[in-house]
Amino acid sequence: MPVTDTIRVLPRIVSVTGTEDWGGENMNETKENNEKNGGFNMIKNIRKQLKNEKGLTLVELLAVIVILGIIAAIAVPAIGNIITNSKYNAAKADALNVLNAAQMYYLDNPEGETIATSSDATTTEVTVKGLENAGYLETAGAIPDDAGVSIATPHALTADVEFANGKTVKFVTATIEMINEDSKKGSQITDSSYTIGTE
Repeated sequence: MPVTDTIRVLPRIVSVTGTEDWGGENMNETKENNEKNGGFNMIKNIRKQLKNEKGLTLVELLAVIVILGIIAAIAVPAIGNIITNSKYNAAKADALNVLNAAQMYYLDNPEGETIATSSDATTTEVTVKGLENAGYLETAGAIPDDAGVSIATPHALTADVEFANGKTVKFVTATIEMINEDSKKGSQITDSSYTIGTE
């Protein structure tokens, strides 16, 4: 390709004084002006450009608000379900903790603990409070202190535990195996109470 056919392309330069230069002779003047003024003109020009910048238009602002609303509409119920599921799982974990502590207690105390029931008969079982007092259980979590674990094997827990928004899980002679086999999620429980075990 002959040299005469090539076109020399120079970058467009806007000097700090506001004059345009295409890379010719004024480049040296621009450099000298910047050195003389210490870059003051450049800062001045940047400030002018920043003043000319506009904020968001109303349409852009509305679009952002709509997008945030959609995200909130999706996230809030999902987070609510996660919290309900975790509270339900925590109640089941507390029940398993009590049952495991009762197994340790019954290994050391095969006769159990005799307590009076509402029918004035005596039954042999250990209460959550008894497990805590004996040092087999540090804390029962959501399981009430008067809940009992039977001496008969497999040991079974009987307790009512509220886990979320007025929902209750009832452990009715529930064994470790029954609790572990329960695959229901807390958010799937629509009734006010749900039973694990045998009624």
